[in-house]
Formats: sequence, structure tokens, C-alpha cells
Amino acid sequence: MNYLLYYHLVALFLMVVGLAGIIWRRTLIGLLICVELLLNGAGLAIMASAKLTPASDFLGQAGTLLVMGLAAAEATILLALILVVFKRFGKVEVDKINILRG
Repeated sequence: MNYLLYYHLVALFLMVVGLAGIIWRRTLIGLLICVELLLNGAGLAIMASAKLTPASDFLGQAGTLLVMGLAAAEATILLALILVVFKRFGKVEVDKINILRG
């Protein structure tokens, strides 16, 4: 087995754990962590593919930086949403929050 397969298996594991966490988690913080796991798995797969294949290293680095930028923006927006929801409802459980307006 080559190294690319190992990297892709680890990336797939991260993505599966993130997806399973999104399905079964009930707090907004848990959902944030699981989405970060999904994006980290994608970044790892992109970088491993760029380094271990004849593809351009620059494109792999640019793609990984794009994924990291999306993860940072997503984390910022979700943390702001969590603060607003906590101030309004006093809890951050997804099942307990059914309205945001009213």
C-alpha cells in the first residue's frame, strides 16, 4: 500500500466521524467540532493528493488554504450564533430551540 492511500483513509475516517457527530450531536458546540472535523478531513485529502501525485503543489496548498479559510469563517459565524442563542434561550441544545424569532 502506498502513502497516499494511508492519508486518504485517515481523511475518510475524519470525515466519517464528523458526519456521524453531526447526525447524533445535539449541542451547537458539538456540531461546530464535527463540522471542523469534516473540513479538516477534506483539507488533508487535498494536501496529500497534491504532495503525493504529479499534481501541482501550489494548487494543493491553495485548495487547503481555501478549506482552512472556510473553516475559520464558519467557526466565527457559528460561535456568534451560539452566543446569540445562549443569551436568548439560556441553553445551546438544538432540540430545545425551535424558534429564533418571536
